[in-house]
Amino acid sequence: MTSTLSKKHNFDAVFDSQKVFRLILEAMSGPTRVVNMNEYAGKLFGANPVLLAVAITLLDNEVSFSTCENQALSDEIASLTLAKKETTENADYIFVNNLCNMEYAIEKAKCGTLSDPHKSATVIIQNSGISAHCLMLSGPGIDGQAEVMVTQTVKDAITIRDAQNYEYPQGIDMIFVSSNGDLFSIPRLVKEMK
Repeated sequence: MTSTLSKKHNFDAVFDSQKVFRLILEAMSGPTRVVNMNEYAGKLFGANPVLLAVAITLLDNEVSFSTCENQALSDEIASLTLAKKETTENADYIFVNNLCNMEYAIEKAKCGTLSDPHKSATVIIQNSGISAHCLMLSGPGIDGQAEVMVTQTVKDAITIRDAQNYEYPQGIDMIFVSSNGDLFSIPRLVKEMK
């Protein structure tokens, strides 16, 4: 029996998702690092192959997700991962492919508790545009401070997230993916230095 998802997709649910998982870990552990997963996302078809590659890698029947009312994306993720659909407020993973929903998703995402900060949501955001904004970041995975060039989407997402004033160590993880397969992460404890 093969682990390839279906005849529609060439993505191997075991081997390709392991490789994508390593890339996501690399991006999460080094918040200024951009990794590219186009080799694997290119094996998926449809309007959101990069989001689907992340979904297949991170979701299973033990976790929940939201797509901010994007029914087509929600149905495809559910059929490929068997994860359960949930409201944005209760979802473990929130997929945002329409930037009109980004502020709502970040504001409503669960941020964990003081005793269980890891029970927060991860928000995966479709990133587009030119990296024209310079940010200074600090936190876990960064030696002191690091300067990074980001898109307006990333800049806005960090501003919205920081406006939530989470109590340490609460917060949300954010993963940004572009249509060309680039993946960039801002973990919950990485902050913008003002």
